[in-house]
Amino acid sequence: MLEFDNVSKSFWTGQRRKVILDQASFRVELGHSLGILAPNGTGKTTLINMMCGLEKPDEGQIRSNCRVSFPLGFMGGVVGKLSAHENSRHIARIYGLDPDYVSAFARWLTDISEYFDMPVGTYSAGMRARFVFSLLLALEFDIYLIDEGMPQTTDAEFNRKAGSVLFDRLRNATVIVVSHQPATIEKFCRSAAIMRDGKLYMFESLDEAKQYYDYTA
Repeated sequence: MLEFDNVSKSFWTGQRRKVILDQASFRVELGHSLGILAPNGTGKTTLINMMCGLEKPDEGQIRSNCRVSFPLGFMGGVVGKLSAHENSRHIARIYGLDPDYVSAFARWLTDISEYFDMPVGTYSAGMRARFVFSLLLALEFDIYLIDEGMPQTTDAEFNRKAGSVLFDRLRNATVIVVSHQPATIEKFCRSAAIMRDGKLYMFESLDEAKQYYDYTA
């Protein structure tokens, strides 16, 4: 379970205070994936970051009794001066997993040959994306956080392998995906919420959420 209890979050932009959440309360139970539709600029990434603890609320409490992933594509924890091999083993130890397994899995999925043993800071953007995504898939979570859909690289074979592993993981996991596009939500969820003006409106079905989202756009 992941629960927000009267959570508020805002930022000062230099001209005004931008409200992300205003005393929002909701709960995501394991086995019930949730899509959150939100227009661009409403704070989707901030919401995702609060779910995994990367950002703290101004007020209220966020509680979880399960393993919540970092967002797909998040680079935190990866040290540029270390190789992918060294980073994989380091991240594995943080999560209490077998370093040999995590390193071998990431090496197989990224398929970047000798670069896997070179500093990550020397990688191209595409290589870094492949490596970080492989780390996410090597670590099994109860809840996976997806911001605007599954990241894609320019490598079709990697996208095929990574997509296959991800959807295999999601058979036994819960997904929270935040997007401004209903089509992205439909790939993962049957129920949805709308985030607008600091409030989160929950709907039992995705169709109901889409109708409200389109009506208030």
